[in-house]
Amino acid sequence: MKKLTAILVALTLLVTLCGSALAADTYTIKFAYTQGDKPREESAEIMYAELFKEYCEANGNGQLKVELYPSGQLGTAAENVQGIVAGNIEAACVNLSMLNSIYADSMVLSCPGLFTSEEQCDAVLAGDWGKDFFGKMETATNVKMLTAISNGFRCFTSSKAPLTTVDSAKGVVFRVMDSPVYIKMVEALGAKAVPMAGSEMYTAMQNHTVDGQENPVMNILNDKTYEVQKYMVMDKHVASIMTFIMSSNYFNTLPAELQQVVMDADAAARTEAQRVIKTINTNGVEQLKTLGLEIYIPTEEELAAWHAAIAAPCQEYVRSQLGNELVDGLLAAVEAAK
Repeated sequence: MKKLTAILVALTLLVTLCGSALAADTYTIKFAYTQGDKPREESAEIMYAELFKEYCEANGNGQLKVELYPSGQLGTAAENVQGIVAGNIEAACVNLSMLNSIYADSMVLSCPGLFTSEEQCDAVLAGDWGKDFFGKMETATNVKMLTAISNGFRCFTSSKAPLTTVDSAKGVVFRVMDSPVYIKMVEALGAKAVPMAGSEMYTAMQNHTVDGQENPVMNILNDKTYEVQKYMVMDKHVASIMTFIMSSNYFNTLPAELQQVVMDADAAARTEAQRVIKTINTNGVEQLKTLGLEIYIPTEEELAAWHAAIAAPCQEYVRSQLGNELVDGLLAAVEAAK
C-alpha cells in the first residue's frame, strides 16, 4: 500500500512538473500600432497585424499568443519604438522615420526624390542593400526589421490656399513627423515645419494651429485628413515606408520552430498588406475627390521643380550627418533597381 501511495505521489509530481513546463513554453507578443476602428481592407497595418496574429496562433502549436493594441493604446508611434527598445512591447508598426531617434542612419531613406515607384522602393528594401542595412540596425539597436514596404508617396495638403506649383508652398505651416530630414525639406520650400505626433495632427489642423501636413493617400484617407483640409498636390516628394518591427531580444528567446512561425506569419501578412496598399493607391485619389478634397496633378515640369527644391538640400544635410558612403551606396542600389 505504501509503495502504491509513493507511486501515485510521484506521478502527481510528474504531472505538475510537466504542466509547469508547458506553461513556461507559452509566449505572448504585444503588438502596438496607431491605426484602428477600420476594416482590414481599408488599412494595410490593420491587415498585417490581424493576419500576423491569426497565423501565429494557428501555427504556433498553442505556444504563441499575439495581443493586438490598435489606436495608439500603448502610446504614440515614437513611444512604441521606445517600448520595443526597453523591452516593454514585443512588436509594432511605425513609419520608418520614427526609427531616426534610435538609428540615425535610417534618415537616409527619408531623402526626397530617391524612388520613382513603390515597387522600386520595395525592391531596394528587400534586396541586398536593405538586408545589410537592417541587419546593421538590429545589431546596433536590438530592433529587428520584420517588414519594410512603401505604402505610397507622401503629398502635401493645406486648408490655407491651393497647392499647385512649388511656390504655392511658401509661408504654409506644415505638420511633419519628428524627423530632421522632414523639417529640412519643408524649410527648403520656404514653409514652416511643426514636428508633431500623428495623434495630435487632426486637432491641430482643425484648430488651424497648422495649415497642412504631408502623407500618402492611404493615411490621408485613414486619418480623415480630408475633413479638415481642402487642397492637395500630388507632388510625391518622398516614398512613405511603413515598418513592422520586433524586439530582437524577444525574438531570440523563441525556440527555433516558433521563430520560423513568426517569419512565416510576417511573409503571409506582408503579401496581403501590399495588396491593400495597391488597391487603395489605385482608387484613393478619386475617393478623396468625392470626399471634397481639391487635388492638383502637377505637370512633369512642375513635379521636377518640386523635387529640385527639396532633394539637394535634404541630401546635403544627410551627407553631412551620415557621410557619403551610406548615401552613395543607397543611390547605387536605387539605380540598380530601375
